[in-house]
Amino acid sequence: MGFLRVESVTRTFPGVGEGPPTQALDRTDLSVEDNDFISILGPSGCGKSTLLRIVAGLDVPTSGRVMLDGEPVSRPGPDRGMVFQSYTLFPWLTVRQNILFGPHATDAVVDALIGRVGLRGFENHFPKMLSGGMQQRTALARALANDPKILLLDEPFGALDHQTRSLMQELLLGIWEADRKTVLFVTHDIDEAIFMANRVAVMSARPGRIKADVRIDLPHPRHYTVKTSPEFSRYKAELTEQIRAEAVKAAQMESV
Repeated sequence: MGFLRVESVTRTFPGVGEGPPTQALDRTDLSVEDNDFISILGPSGCGKSTLLRIVAGLDVPTSGRVMLDGEPVSRPGPDRGMVFQSYTLFPWLTVRQNILFGPHATDAVVDALIGRVGLRGFENHFPKMLSGGMQQRTALARALANDPKILLLDEPFGALDHQTRSLMQELLLGIWEADRKTVLFVTHDIDEAIFMANRVAVMSARPGRIKADVRIDLPHPRHYTVKTSPEFSRYKAELTEQIRAEAVKAAQMESV
């Protein structure tokens, strides 16, 4: 049945002024098993972030439902940890205070996470004193500190430079390989989707729906050199073709 179930979810936003409504999602179905790491991949504007926000309880579907561990999702909760692309730390709190923020975070857990994400020595720094990569390490640790049932990430490394992004990918993947926390990861980067996930869910052009579910059978633990392997190249070729087809559809719709 799935640990997380997205069942026939649609989302339509009302038009602006007298403009027509916009249908972002069309009868979207997705089943996520406990301990899965799933990347959601799709063309720009296909509803990836909308779907993630609905799972997080930050938005509500127009129709359909989301079930997490047998319970319906209707609002945000500590059972879902969210990391956004933008740096969403509290600027008046230190690194340690940001990570400690939440109903279930404890001093012992926070101390351990500071070490795991490589922030030892920066505990008393404020966000403005940190690089983008360090801020996202703090945001990731804050999401993990409450021991959520599922971790939701909305293009969390999209604003980082290439080298920092690669290091953050390896950091998150290493945490998942150790803890097997269920993860739903939104990205527009095909290489990132393949490297991170054990399944890649491909979304269609708007209105978005899951059009393909590709299992990634690459061994763990994964080293960055897997990106140069023939197996990786085959997955990339398959997914590039799928995404390109949807991007062409999106462009054609915009030109009508």
